[in-house]
Parts: sequence; C-alpha cells; structure tokens
Amino acid sequence: MERLIPPAMRELCRLDELQAGAARGFPARDGGFGGLFAVRLGETVHVYVNACPHIGTPLDWVPDRFLSADGTHIVCAMHGAEFRISDGVCVRGPCRGDALEPVPVQFADGMILIPNTAGS
Repeated sequence: MERLIPPAMRELCRLDELQAGAARGFPARDGGFGGLFAVRLGETVHVYVNACPHIGTPLDWVPDRFLSADGTHIVCAMHGAEFRISDGVCVRGPCRGDALEPVPVQFADGMILIPNTAGS
C-alpha cells in the first residue's frame, strides 16, 4: 500500500527508529553543514535545525549526542549551552534567551514528517 504524504512534506524517519528519551541527528540533504536533529519524549517529537544560536556550529561533536547526561536538556558541545527540549529556548550559556530553530512535525503511518524545505 502506498503512503499518502502531503506534497510539501518529506519523511525524516520512522517514529519507532527514535527511542523515547533519545535524540538523533540527520545530515543536511545537500551535504552541507549542520542538518537537523530530533528528540523524542514519549510520543512527542521535537525537531530542530542543528545549529547553536550563539555562532551557528552544530550542537553535537559525537553523532547523535545532543542531550545532557540526565536527558533533560539539549546541550551544545562547543559552549555547554543548555536548551529546553520542549521549545529550544536556551536556559544556560552564552546564548541565554535565544532559541534553536524549530522544524514543524507531522506524523503519518508511523513516520515523522517534516517540510521539504527543512534541513536543505
């Protein structure tokens, strides 16, 4: 059976490929710098552009390492800035008060969908 994905959206990954309490990075589609990352909290998934608002560097030095040791915040490996998972707002570090760039998320047939233009 063919999946019906809205034309303006694309598949990021299957929901079951992202464990609850975990994060996963996705390289830029054009092979460029950064890309996207997703964090799953229960059945909720937050997707952000993988760039610290401080100077634009990717948040992870090690693939898929985006979360604090206790899993409660997103952490920038470069500066140690901490961001709330729920809205990407920086709560500690040099970019306090700034926020990660969110990417809208939809779900269909067990897939996480994002806009075609995200992470280009």
